[in-house]
Amino acid sequence: MGTLAIDTKDVDSDIYLTLGFKELGKGAIGSPRILSLLSSLLERSVQKNEMQSEAVNIKDNVTIFHGLRAPTISIQHYIDRIFKYAGCSPSCFLIAYIYMDRFVEQTDVHLTSLNVHRLLITSVMVAAKFIDDAFFNNAFYARVGGISTAELNRLEMKFLFSLDFRLQVSVNTFQKYCSQLHKESSEGHPIERPIRACGIKESWSGKSDTQCAPTVAR
Repeated sequence: MGTLAIDTKDVDSDIYLTLGFKELGKGAIGSPRILSLLSSLLERSVQKNEMQSEAVNIKDNVTIFHGLRAPTISIQHYIDRIFKYAGCSPSCFLIAYIYMDRFVEQTDVHLTSLNVHRLLITSVMVAAKFIDDAFFNNAFYARVGGISTAELNRLEMKFLFSLDFRLQVSVNTFQKYCSQLHKESSEGHPIERPIRACGIKESWSGKSDTQCAPTVAR
């Protein structure tokens, strides 16, 4: 798709380093801070939406991203898995979050344990294609995400059309989201209940290990 040139010198250097956007050196252990902050933010958003939905008995707008049930891996572990195997830049995860925000705004869909993981793998893949010089194909991302290639292809098309193909992210927008996540880092918000999703084991040898629950809508 191309390359997104975000001039990082225009982003507050302290925030940039805190979030872990500076490339990890060879042999470095650990993962960028952005991953845990993003998972925390998404988990709280899912919890809030599901509690509100139960309280007022509102049915969510069901889309192709919704599964029939919430599977068995936390959002944190799912994000870590994507980072470990997909090899995309840390910035991809912030861009992916911005895309998810745009998707929710455009479609009036609420993040829940039934849709957040499909939205994550789709948005990260789209972000990697847009901002990274090198990236894996859809078949690889599907394997990492625990869904079929055919399903991920459909998710990608739905996602792109829902965004009206608005993938460009300005430096100001990038800074705004950096500041939001940095605030999360400095304040700290405990997660009361872990959100569970697609059951994917470290081994890719078995088909049953890499399959999410089927979607509601195709």
